Amino acid sequence: MRLAIATDAWYPQVNGVVRTLAATVVELDRRGHEIELITPQRFLTVPMPGYASIRLAMAPRRGVRRMLDACRPEIVHIATEGPIGWSARGWCLSRGVPFTSAFHTRFPEYAALRTGISAERFWPIMQRFHAPGSAVMVATERLGRELAARGIARTRLWGRGIDHWLFRPAGEQYPAFAGLPRPIMLNVGRVAPEKNLEAFLDAPVAGSKVVIGSGPSLGALQSRYPEALFPGALAGEELAAAYRSADCFVFPSLTDTFGMVIIEALASGLPVAAFPVAGPLDIVGRHGRGVRGDMPFAVAALEDDLALAIGKALRIDRKAAATFGTRFTWERATDQFLDAIRGAMHRPAAEREPEPA
Repeated sequence: MRLAIATDAWYPQVNGVVRTLAATVVELDRRGHEIELITPQRFLTVPMPGYASIRLAMAPRRGVRRMLDACRPEIVHIATEGPIGWSARGWCLSRGVPFTSAFHTRFPEYAALRTGISAERFWPIMQRFHAPGSAVMVATERLGRELAARGIARTRLWGRGIDHWLFRPAGEQYPAFAGLPRPIMLNVGRVAPEKNLEAFLDAPVAGSKVVIGSGPSLGALQSRYPEALFPGALAGEELAAAYRSADCFVFPSLTDTFGMVIIEALASGLPVAAFPVAGPLDIVGRHGRGVRGDMPFAVAALEDDLALAIGKALRIDRKAAATFGTRFTWERATDQFLDAIRGAMHRPAAEREPEPA
């Protein structure tokens, strides 16, 4: 298959979208598919307003068209709703080439946090972007139902996996944790307003709180919470060691569509504490025993009171968490991705009428 993937999120960014795409590309290449990647690395970029670590392609429309004309893909997957994503969408509609899209990020809620404008003002943009696509890939069935209620149809499930060689319960410990008071409660991810990190850092629990990551809120949180540890962004073996060296993973976000760090933590043998919201509910279920309730023991604790959830998570068997984490593989996730792509390619052409770009 000749497939183009267009994305505004790519290295050196470190987030769930980038990790998902990178792992999927590796698996697609292993299976013999021909992949053309259209990323910000191929353009001049400018910092995203309010988030300098994310760089957006500057006026990519002509370049995206040239690249797609050259590679002549059978289908295009558009991962993000940014400048590259909109440019790829316009090319597909003008050429009558089918495309799929993905809903990785709750852009309306994030935009509302940063602008003070109601999220409802941004949802029509999302509806317009995704409407002409042959399929919209989502990480969970719950998100698919939510988007359907918002008028975004034809959703297809595309789960997530992790590198099980890296994220495993046995291995090196993270030396910076050696002298910290126990228990050590860990969060990993973007340090930004939408991650609700204050709920974790304000939780009245004894021990040490660690936030691994970088982002626009890092300086302010370091000043406000001097007793917490902020090692910055970690990756690879260092990150894996940090997971397995902690006692509990705390995920306070209320807006994530999935939360790959949750399954990385679980595979590392680290029980999870979170709020009972979309994302955690779709990974571990309301009672922390899987969405189907088929685990004999809990691997996570979901409570409206985060401190209560942390207390419960600290009593969970780490072996159960690690066993549950083995369920999430990139092989299975890529099977779902390809199922959605093949279904989109066979969608009747009459349903993909070209539209002026």
